[in-house]
Amino acid sequence: VQLVESGGGLVQPGGSLRLSCTASRTRFEIYVMGWYRQAPGKQRDMVAIITTDGSTHYADSVKGRFTISRDNAKNTLYLQMNSLSPEDTAVYYCHANYIGQAYWGQGTQVTVSS
Repeated sequence: VQLVESGGGLVQPGGSLRLSCTASRTRFEIYVMGWYRQAPGKQRDMVAIITTDGSTHYADSVKGRFTISRDNAKNTLYLQMNSLSPEDTAVYYCHANYIGQAYWGQGTQVTVSS
C-alpha cells in the first residue's frame, strides 16, 4: 500500500487547508484511515480517524474545526482544517490500518503563521 499526502503549506492563523491522501495498489475501502501529526520535538498524535463504515473520531484539540472524510471510489482520504492556529503546525501523516497491517504516508508539512 502506498499513501501519498498533498495539500500542506503555509497558512495564516484562522485560515483553512484541505489535505488529501491517495492510496494505491489496495482495496481502499477495507482500511480504517486516519490522520496523525507530529510537531518538532513532540510525539506523533492522532488527529482524526474514519472507519470503514464512515464513523469518525477526533482528538479533542481539533473537534469542531477539522473534518475527516473519505471517497472510496477515488481511493482518497481528506482532512478539512478550518480555524487553524499556530498550535496546528506539524507534519501531517496519513495512516491506513487493516487487521494490524499498518501503513504510513511520507507526511506533508502544515505551517500556521502570520
